[in-house]
Amino acid sequence: MHIIKTRGWWLSLILAGVLVVFSGCSSSRLEKSLGPEEQEFLSKVRYTITSEERKIFLKLPPSERKSFIEEFWKRRDPRPETAVNEFKEEYFLRLEQANKLFGEGGKQGWLSDRGRIWITLGPPDHRETYPRGQSFYGFPVEIWHYGFYQIYFIDRFWNGNYQLDPASARQIAEITQVQVGWNQPGGRLFQGSRAMDFDVKMDKTGEGKALIVVSLPYSQIWFRARQDRLETVFEVSLEIEDSGGKKVGGDSRKVEISVTPQELKDRFDQTYDLEFQTEVSGRSPFTLKVTVENKTENKKSEKKLKFDF
Repeated sequence: MHIIKTRGWWLSLILAGVLVVFSGCSSSRLEKSLGPEEQEFLSKVRYTITSEERKIFLKLPPSERKSFIEEFWKRRDPRPETAVNEFKEEYFLRLEQANKLFGEGGKQGWLSDRGRIWITLGPPDHRETYPRGQSFYGFPVEIWHYGFYQIYFIDRFWNGNYQLDPASARQIAEITQVQVGWNQPGGRLFQGSRAMDFDVKMDKTGEGKALIVVSLPYSQIWFRARQDRLETVFEVSLEIEDSGGKKVGGDSRKVEISVTPQELKDRFDQTYDLEFQTEVSGRSPFTLKVTVENKTENKKSEKKLKFDF
């Protein structure tokens, strides 16, 4: 149970719930007594709700369940002073993404093994897909990389239902230990705020002219599910300063990306490239600052490069 500052009635409610969890009513019978919205809540939060919270929720009278749900999300809000609950938004965004990406094998994507790991650990740093197996006699397999760790999913029945390889469960446990608990502020769920990596290349195309290419890896782009597509909006800005700190060039561009889940799968190991033709004047050496902002998740990344011209 998380230790937090809370109102007295909530603490009393928790203590009351703990006292009744050993009653004779079965959990399944209590679940059937829930209304449709309450059942959906309990189903959707399965990856973050604690066993204690679940027991308490099932024991509550119907009149108290709405307050429980509101307090449930408040407890996970990493920045309660703001109007947005980043945890809740990130959680349901990942759920939508998993549902779109992994809806194969006769199971909803967010309920699959890949969906569960996507939601709890976040998108992998790198993802390898082998739909025809790694060898002639092999099963379809996916390998997800989280830092130095590798997680394997195997489709042993060739039906699109990739199951977590049992040996990878140990890797997941180690990842969880290395990182803060994912369902608490500061955990991996909030590491969407980590700097997004991207590449920048510059080539001289003429006197005082340069071609700048900014490459955004699809594997690190956050999308929001909208009907049957995944969409996001980026703004990429360039600023060039000369050796004296004077701004001598720049450009900016707003980019909208819309793909189907299958297109995202096919492009996962590729990059989205933006080309800028710009003029450069002034005294060398120059400093190029590139800022990439994902408007979908309100996150920015920045790189600075020194170059002579």
